[in-house]
Amino acid sequence: MSTRTTATRRLAVAAAAALALSLGVTACGSNGGKSSGSASSASSAATAAATASGDGGTGNAPKAKGAITVFAAASLKETFADLGRKFEAANPGTKVTFNFGGSSALATSINSGAPADVFAAASPATMKTVTDGGGASGAPKTFVKNTLTIAVPKGNPKHIAGLKDLTGSGVKVALCAKEVPCGAAALTALKAAGLDLTPVTLEQDVKGALTKVELGEVDASLVYKTDVRADAAKIDGVDFPEADKAVNDYPIAALAKAPNKDGAAAFVAYIQSPEAKQVLTAAGFQAP
Repeated sequence: MSTRTTATRRLAVAAAAALALSLGVTACGSNGGKSSGSASSASSAATAAATASGDGGTGNAPKAKGAITVFAAASLKETFADLGRKFEAANPGTKVTFNFGGSSALATSINSGAPADVFAAASPATMKTVTDGGGASGAPKTFVKNTLTIAVPKGNPKHIAGLKDLTGSGVKVALCAKEVPCGAAALTALKAAGLDLTPVTLEQDVKGALTKVELGEVDASLVYKTDVRADAAKIDGVDFPEADKAVNDYPIAALAKAPNKDGAAAFVAYIQSPEAKQVLTAAGFQAP
């Protein structure tokens, strides 16, 4: 930018600011301290001043700072840990702490008064538990979707090719409990396939079901595609068509009793940003 252009821009900013001040004084002096059309003009002039300075009118917007506590579904662990670091780097002075777990258990904790600023759930049903209790600040927003797959040990030693193979003799399967979003989705997929499956264990979150496969305690488990991708060194995934009948929406909301309301609002906005969406889709989540 040339020196002449810079000087011109500075004069425009000064003139706009002076006009805002002048109109503001006129508005108060001519109307007994009450607002008038001149007050509206003063507001417009102030916005113009901010725009001329390159601030876009957002210079006085609250900045995220301090501690932000996020309760998030276990399947978000890897991506949210990464996004938390990126958010802190973009907002110096913030510290994001996560509590990952089964969405149903997290919702119960929030309704019981656990201090948290943000809730990111793996299903609308678990978010509804919080909204029905008046725990959300504003309407939740769906930010990603996720689909089930069959997790098997590396190399797929049982040669599992679909849901029906999970019902075979001697095949041990882990599922999430039906109260947990991954468990509810698994039951929906099994119903769509017309199958009745008795698991050897029911886990309280999707990471628990995945760990059973890692440890060799089961031959397969129904988890999200994102979990298999995050653990690709140890686990293979087997896709199945019925998964399309059980896609989970992931909603996020700032909480009504958030200790850090500005921080909560800023983090929720960040999770819906293009940068965050890029990280989430790279991990296997689907756009809403």
